[in-house]
Amino acid sequence: MRRGFGSQVKLLAIGISTVPIVLGSLGFRPLTLTAAASGGSTRQISSAGTTSFGAATQGSDGYEFPEYRGQSDEGTNDGYNGFVADRSAGGPARLGAAGSGATRTKSNTQVVSSFDGLFHRQQRLANGGNQFSVEPPDQGLCAGNGDVMEAVNDVTRVYDASGNPLTGVEDLNTFFGYAPAIVRSTGTFGPFVTDPSCYFDSAVQRWYLTVLTLEVVASGSDAGQFTGANHLDIAVSQTPSPSGAWTIYHLPVQDDGTAGTPNHGCSAGTPHSYKTNPNACIGDYPHLGADASGFYVTTNEYSLFGPEFRGAQVYAFSKQALAASAVTISVTQFDLHGPISGVSDFENGFTLAPSTSPDATGDLTAGGTEYFLSSNAAAEATDPGNGTSTNRTSTQIIVWALTNTSSLGSTSALTLSDQAVSVNLYGDPPKSVQKTGSTPLRDCINDSACSTFLLGGPDPFAQEPEYNLDSNDSRMLQTTFANGKLWGALDTALTIDSVNQAAVEYFIVTPTTASGSVSASVTRAGYLGLSGTNVTYPAVGVTTSGRGVVAFTVVGPGNFPSAGYTSLDAKTGAGAVHIVAAGAGPADGFSGYRVFANPPNFIARPRWGDYGASAVVGDSIFIASEYISQTCTLA
Repeated sequence: MRRGFGSQVKLLAIGISTVPIVLGSLGFRPLTLTAAASGGSTRQISSAGTTSFGAATQGSDGYEFPEYRGQSDEGTNDGYNGFVADRSAGGPARLGAAGSGATRTKSNTQVVSSFDGLFHRQQRLANGGNQFSVEPPDQGLCAGNGDVMEAVNDVTRVYDASGNPLTGVEDLNTFFGYAPAIVRSTGTFGPFVTDPSCYFDSAVQRWYLTVLTLEVVASGSDAGQFTGANHLDIAVSQTPSPSGAWTIYHLPVQDDGTAGTPNHGCSAGTPHSYKTNPNACIGDYPHLGADASGFYVTTNEYSLFGPEFRGAQVYAFSKQALAASAVTISVTQFDLHGPISGVSDFENGFTLAPSTSPDATGDLTAGGTEYFLSSNAAAEATDPGNGTSTNRTSTQIIVWALTNTSSLGSTSALTLSDQAVSVNLYGDPPKSVQKTGSTPLRDCINDSACSTFLLGGPDPFAQEPEYNLDSNDSRMLQTTFANGKLWGALDTALTIDSVNQAAVEYFIVTPTTASGSVSASVTRAGYLGLSGTNVTYPAVGVTTSGRGVVAFTVVGPGNFPSAGYTSLDAKTGAGAVHIVAAGAGPADGFSGYRVFANPPNFIARPRWGDYGASAVVGDSIFIASEYISQTCTLA
């Protein structure tokens, strides 16, 4: 949900057809710690109508108050300031040895085509302009049958594989049947829709789109305030085309004992009359996965009005029931409020990245298995329940397996197990330095006359500096199950030439559920970084034969935010970094300046995405990476 856009997304089709390896691979110390099997609770939800892409209308240019809804965030990432690994040229390798650069990967990646996806102006002017300016875009991406669908905060669109639009730019509020984000003529608010992800399932020939929606007060003195009620919205296409009709389902996730949810005891915070659900939790950061039988959504559950992190949640649905637009479907929920067996310190499940597979079947053993990867370096993983943890590093990742998924749609007799696997050290990355360039928004708010025109008064924090980009924490990002292995990546700090900067650590893990619960070993992993340059927000896509691509943003003192990628395979790891869309200017969005931050903390968090995306179609991998496509001056 972390929100606050000024960039756009580059969509690429990568053909797997060898490039030198960068940095190095790691050595491992496998663990054999497996948690006890756990069950879940099952409830029923009903379909909530249908939708389709409509006639999109664009509004007129111009700043309007309120231009942005205000940032909402679960915390500020200060990054890990210690050494993670020294990849200095000729310097000591504190963890693992640097790669020689002489080997070659078996995956020869070539850019087949690329086109610019959705950008900020399209988002802001959608639905007649009844939208907010939003940071970050948080792109979702799915592809199949010659179509490519993209979703960002807070619009979606369908293209053909060459980038020709097949629909207009549809705002997500309208797509899910809600009132506009804001009705500019009246100042009334619609529900807060965020964190889109999408997926095409080639087995059932259906498209899936998920978002998190928070209910708000529509009008009056409390207009725009959260009531506490929030739900996951799932749209499923009724045909193999995303341009046709979709069925919508709403799953309440406030977990306060209302609307059929369990009561997880989230704290209420300061009492207010607009809080219809004062003890609401929030199903933040939803991400989706699928295997042969199931469709899965995971969330990070926080107290909406209090300070604590509650634990990751896993929701399992019958993929076939969703694909058939069933009137009523079952959903089984797993609450991963710690501790986790075999993991050091007090632990909660945090950001379980569910897997998808290029053949849409996943692992068919143990009655059908859905895998997840997660990390435990972020503070939430060791939060004792009051928001006080300061953990920032780890030498473990967690492999999870949900077995007997073929029972979904009937008995839903599922078992969830996990295993901690040792890897080399990773930790929250520092903010990413970006190349100096034109910053017209900053120039405006630092100028008294311009700031008064824009904001109604001078910026009390002027002179505001050019900012560095947020580099995420070290949560696990997109996960793929392909060629019998799990493929994932996360952001980490990495020391290169004695400089601590943002980089990526990737993992290729071989899991099994032959014993009834999951066990796993690391096949290959490594750091991916560039000297003097930051690499952030990796998204991994892998073909059925085990040939992969990692998409990311490249940014540093010599690079404006740019779209990049590398190849990946289990034999030799990652390949050379390719920049396919060079940035034209620095990020200059409102989330980086204190004057736009929410009182009373006045903490500016310069947002740059929460995740990237990839989608596999045969031997081609579509990837989406955020970059800055244009620049201008204040004049």
